Amino acid sequence: MFIQTEETRDPAVLRFLPGREVLPEGSMNFNAPEDARNSPLAQRLFEVGAVKVALGHDHITLTKAKAAQWKTLKPAILGAIMDHFTSDQPAVTSAPAKKAEASGDAAPGLTKEGEVAEQIAELLETRIRPVAKDQDGDAVLIGFNPATGRVHLDLTGGAANLLGGIQTMLRHYVPEVQEVVNHNDWTPKPGLDSAEGRAVQAVLDNEINPGVATHGGKIRLIDVADHTAFIRLEGGCHGCGAADVTLKQGVEVAIMDGVPTIVAVLDTTDHAEGKNPYYQPHAH
Repeated sequence: MFIQTEETRDPAVLRFLPGREVLPEGSMNFNAPEDARNSPLAQRLFEVGAVKVALGHDHITLTKAKAAQWKTLKPAILGAIMDHFTSDQPAVTSAPAKKAEASGDAAPGLTKEGEVAEQIAELLETRIRPVAKDQDGDAVLIGFNPATGRVHLDLTGGAANLLGGIQTMLRHYVPEVQEVVNHNDWTPKPGLDSAEGRAVQAVLDNEINPGVATHGGKIRLIDVADHTAFIRLEGGCHGCGAADVTLKQGVEVAIMDGVPTIVAVLDTTDHAEGKNPYYQPHAH
């Protein structure tokens, strides 16, 4: 078995191409070992030093700790990938039930069949996914709703920041398309409507985002679960070289001080391809 590797624009992220199918469709991201209970492959990779694991149709994208070296990690990672594919285990044993239920409730009427859905799938495969992969992400069709003209995509990594351009392209080539949404943002997130979620949102609205907005950025609350706030840095914040410092010294402290029940703040942003740094010189 020959496994290729591809560097990305982020030196902490490396893509592995095993030369065979990893997932039959879609993509899955695992940000911690406890997220990988339903993925034997991701479990192996966390055990040998990966700190984040993303699985796609034909690739495995890994993030290492900043202090770690790929030359040290790669032999163990390659061995873990080979061991997995010779074990006859699937990459993922089952989809998380909570996510599946939410997806079904959130978007009834989705289909991948029919002429329009096939046109959308072809454009995704030939024009959009190659660009998404250059952004260290992916764009996978969840389905098309003929009644509303809405396309649901699973946008991961830097591809989440391509949503506007993807919508413009699909509406241009497929007149039936009225709107394109990121399915991950569309699915219900009860945590946002909880007392804890509303308190975190209040901290963002009143203490954090007014200052961030002066630099052309915004910090968006994605979800609150298990006393953890999941956020995404958008606009000028995306791609910021100081994003880790901003998160740890500013956002995380403000949220955890303002909402004492929050024990962790996790950034879901991919900063590898941001074009507009958070800290910009003021125009004169």
